[in-house]
Amino acid sequence: MPLWAWVLDAVGLLLLLVLLYGLALIVRRRILARHGGTFELSSRERSDRPGRGWALGVGRYSGDDLEWFRIFSLSPKPKHVWHRDHLAYTGRRPPEGGEQLSLYAGHVVVSCMHRGVPVELAMSQSSLTGFQSWLEAGPPGTDWNRR
Repeated sequence: MPLWAWVLDAVGLLLLLVLLYGLALIVRRRILARHGGTFELSSRERSDRPGRGWALGVGRYSGDDLEWFRIFSLSPKPKHVWHRDHLAYTGRRPPEGGEQLSLYAGHVVVSCMHRGVPVELAMSQSSLTGFQSWLEAGPPGTDWNRR
């Protein structure tokens, strides 16, 4: 078999793998959405340099937990889970500098504390309204003074 035939076979196989990966991402997103609505939610993985370290993803409310899934991962498990009782909203701000290119268009950066550790999330304004409602809608017996 000539070399060019091997190259075409390799390119065809690579394109098939890319297509299957894309299809798997779509199926995963549909499966995640079946158990409750998902929304675009970015998480700041590293905060060592201003404007850097953002990872795109999707968020999903699951009872008292906010689950975060990386957008380009095939894992069915969330990368981060934040429990409502340990999560406190501390403020919001518009994206600054390079963050505008790293995040979805129209998102705001939301600052929170989870078990005393700062957490930065980015979401749309309507998702922020839902997030704040979810935080306030704790079960009976919630310590409202803590928030």
